[in-house]
Amino acid sequence: MAPPRPRRRGADRRDRRGRGLRGPLLPSGLPAARTRSQRFDALVVAAVSRLEGRWGDQLAQVDVAVEEVPPSDPATWEDGAVPLARVFEADGSRPARLVVYRRPVEQRAEDDLDELVRQVVVEQVAELLGRSPDEVDPGYDPG
Repeated sequence: MAPPRPRRRGADRRDRRGRGLRGPLLPSGLPAARTRSQRFDALVVAAVSRLEGRWGDQLAQVDVAVEEVPPSDPATWEDGAVPLARVFEADGSRPARLVVYRRPVEQRAEDDLDELVRQVVVEQVAELLGRSPDEVDPGYDPG
């Protein structure tokens, strides 16, 4: 049996190539440590929460979801463009749903992702409630 190899100095702090221990660069509690999808989810929640103060009764029965991409089969009313979000009316036992698609929204946002998310949510809530976006959110800016 071979004798044990002597430990190098500092071996307990470094991996075998001397680069040091690998691990997260930021503690998980900091906002910068969140993933892109977690940050996007937070933007959608903030946009919906902003509208709940005014439309809380109507939005109480609406499920809000975020998906990565829309399904590959477009709905009959869509013109072939990639949708940013969809509203599904309530039917039977299922409540109405608002689905925001993360990747198309992120790709279309030039500088201000949170503003685009807000616009998309306002437009979809307006469609769901049968009202104009200006009525749903007086600060709505379609530009």
